[in-house]
Amino acid sequence: MSNGLDILVFGAHPDDAEIGMGGTIAKQVNAGQRVGICDLTYAEMSSNGNVESRKQEAEAASQVLRLAERSNLGLPDRGLRSEEAQINAIVAEIRRLRPRIVFAPYWEDRHPDHVQCGRMVEDAVFNAKLRRYMPEISPWTVDQFYFYFINDLGPATMMVDVTEVYEQKMDSLRAYRTQFETPKAGNDFVATPLNQGYLERVEARDRMLGQKRLVGYAEGFVSKPPYLVNLF
Repeated sequence: MSNGLDILVFGAHPDDAEIGMGGTIAKQVNAGQRVGICDLTYAEMSSNGNVESRKQEAEAASQVLRLAERSNLGLPDRGLRSEEAQINAIVAEIRRLRPRIVFAPYWEDRHPDHVQCGRMVEDAVFNAKLRRYMPEISPWTVDQFYFYFINDLGPATMMVDVTEVYEQKMDSLRAYRTQFETPKAGNDFVATPLNQGYLERVEARDRMLGQKRLVGYAEGFVSKPPYLVNLF
């Protein structure tokens, strides 16, 4: 491809990126940046929905956010491992899409796949720049790498005001009907933490973080290296 992405967001499952940073994605796309999401798995172990419905929901959410790219590596749900073949698949995707900035899930979360996804992407970002690693694909150096939160709010060192695009974030999450809608009697659905008021808790979390800087809603991020700013 002639032009790389400005931002590439990795998630273990479809809906991870939208939960953690759907507002930031919407805000950057609305500002003219090229943003993509790469899901590592099809979430085939989900208690509700199936692979086909998850694909359709991810496509609907992508349209809401107006993504430039959405891909899925088809790695095994609940089978993510820091092994060569899986890391190499992520490296290849980074080199294919050539993002300036990469985001991955924070290293503490109640879901083991989220934690593992963050570890794997961190390894892949490092490997992607090594010219003798997978030399058949041109290396690519990511300028910035950040972690985002999914189920819990950790110690954010950076935050983005997403107040103006917050309804767009919620619309992208509502696209995942099999995951977040309350089950109705007679349907083939089971109760999970996701369909028991989860979206309301996400909204409360984002509002709580926004209060720290007196904005309506915010999403938080962590950078391992110090965050560099220019003071005017």
